[in-house]
Amino acid sequence: MALADIRKKIEQDAANEAAKLLDEARAQAAALEKEAEAEIAKSKAYYDGMFAEEAPEVRRRAQIIANLDVKKISLGAKQELIGKAFDGALDRLCSLDDGKYLAFMEKLLDQSVSSGDEELLTAPDEKRISQAWLDGYNAARGKKLTLSADKADIKGGFILRRGRISVNCSLETLVHWLKDDLESDVVKRLFDAE
Repeated sequence: MALADIRKKIEQDAANEAAKLLDEARAQAAALEKEAEAEIAKSKAYYDGMFAEEAPEVRRRAQIIANLDVKKISLGAKQELIGKAFDGALDRLCSLDDGKYLAFMEKLLDQSVSSGDEELLTAPDEKRISQAWLDGYNAARGKKLTLSADKADIKGGFILRRGRISVNCSLETLVHWLKDDLESDVVKRLFDAE
């Protein structure tokens, strides 16, 4: 056999061997791919089954959370309305006509004065409680109350002060005290239809 024939034979055998190895590799790759697809299908079926089992519970939990959020928002809105109701009551008290307002202040003073020589601190823009009005109150009751030059950070009413002791008769404080007692009634009136 000639050298060229030997060389051709070696090349032919190598090509056959390469083709055989390539076919085996392709068969192995196809088998691995088939195994991987089977494993993927198995995993997908497993997780689809788990999801199908868990989906109602996930939806139930989401519904509970959504309901809680709605209740929280509703409660916030109700609290805001209740606050506005009491703010409105405070505004109405502050805007009473002079006669009713001063009569109310007289009753507050009657209940709050202890020694009779206290001083009254009023709101910065208070026009109705004046020293002249207070002089009339003192004359009718034998008291020596004075109007302080100091002003209090209040909307209406007064703070009665003697030395370091103060009695807060501001309208804000009175409404705040009444709020605890009246809040359930206000809630019933505002939201009775619910």
